[in-house]
Amino acid sequence: MKIVSADEALRVVESGHRVFVHEAAMAPTSLLEALARRGPELQAVEVVHLHVNGAAPHLAPALAGHLRHNALFVGPSARAAVADGRADFTPVFLSEVPHLFRDGTLPLDVALVQVSPPNRHGYCRLGVSVAAARSAVDHARIVVAEINPRVPRTDGHTAIHVSQIQFGVEVDRPLPEHVDAAPGDVEKRIGALIAAQVPDGATLQMGIGTIPDAVLAELGGRSDLGVHTEMFTDGLVRLVKSGAINGSRKALFKNRIVASFAMGSQALYDYVDHNPSVEFHPSEIVNDTAVIRQQHAMMAINSAIEIDLTGQVCADSMGETIFSGIGGQMDFVRGAILSPGGKAFIALPSTARGGKLSRIVARLQPGAGVVTTRGHVQWVVTEHGAVNLRGRTLRERADLLISIAHPDFRAELRAAAAARKLFS
Repeated sequence: MKIVSADEALRVVESGHRVFVHEAAMAPTSLLEALARRGPELQAVEVVHLHVNGAAPHLAPALAGHLRHNALFVGPSARAAVADGRADFTPVFLSEVPHLFRDGTLPLDVALVQVSPPNRHGYCRLGVSVAAARSAVDHARIVVAEINPRVPRTDGHTAIHVSQIQFGVEVDRPLPEHVDAAPGDVEKRIGALIAAQVPDGATLQMGIGTIPDAVLAELGGRSDLGVHTEMFTDGLVRLVKSGAINGSRKALFKNRIVASFAMGSQALYDYVDHNPSVEFHPSEIVNDTAVIRQQHAMMAINSAIEIDLTGQVCADSMGETIFSGIGGQMDFVRGAILSPGGKAFIALPSTARGGKLSRIVARLQPGAGVVTTRGHVQWVVTEHGAVNLRGRTLRERADLLISIAHPDFRAELRAAAAARKLFS
């Protein structure tokens, strides 16, 4: 590994290259800034990654034609570029992303990552995210790494030997933090309804946000819970410290918390540092349905933008406008339903825009993407109740979903269902 400046390291990027960027809180900021500075000299460079926290200078409009982003999951920094047509979106299950780099579907020329300094054996750590980065560093022709002493030395499949890194750039900065607002009354009600369905010994998967935090806040009295999830959050740390989580009943990775990435406060990053009870594994393992279905009582808790009366779940777009991505929702929905005693929840407030719109709708908006199909959906939860759609007819589904819609929209939805011949 040769230690150089960021600008010198980015000279390895040439026109026509495909460049991977480390995801989430591990985004290598100095390398992205250097790539943006280099951008005007280049043509048709594809920059591929999941969402990144913090600044995204490579997405500046002035770099159109030089650097073109390919989002495998659209985070806040990429939404405007994708909506404007300056960036691309590739729909893909999170479990499949590492395979795209491995099997040559998306061969990588350069991987830009952030790592801890090497230990005495020459091994750095990929910190708090290996979802796609593990496959990227293993299959890119050239690896450029920020070397940051603030990067947690995490356990699991996070080690990368210095011999795999061609250029290192030394930095010293904290990882970006993400802190959610406290759950409101609606989120607390949804959290209580889901928590009531979670037994002792269950294995948890959940994302970030106020609804997952509300669920976790209700589980302090449970025992022997386990964690097998893409995202590890502050809410899970609080539940671990309450004594509710020990992983003793997990079928795989027993007594260990398993995640692909962590995103939250500095306290969270401190918690996973040198912590052998928390392991980070790539998404082809964590999100593999064959792995998920073996867990004991897998509880998958995911969100949606809107759900139609037949149970189609839109979670990646607002009409034709891409908002996020497929992510791991379908991986965990299917895996949880197939696990012994497992359940898959889609949770959402009943309304949007200050109560002006129902999120349970007669029909999805034109162009809306179906992430979880009507054949896969199981539990749907709003603040007005929880219903199980599995094995239900379209008529029964419409009736159940209307029962948990906001009361202001139930008559309208019932009339729309009748017009669709869902009701006789």
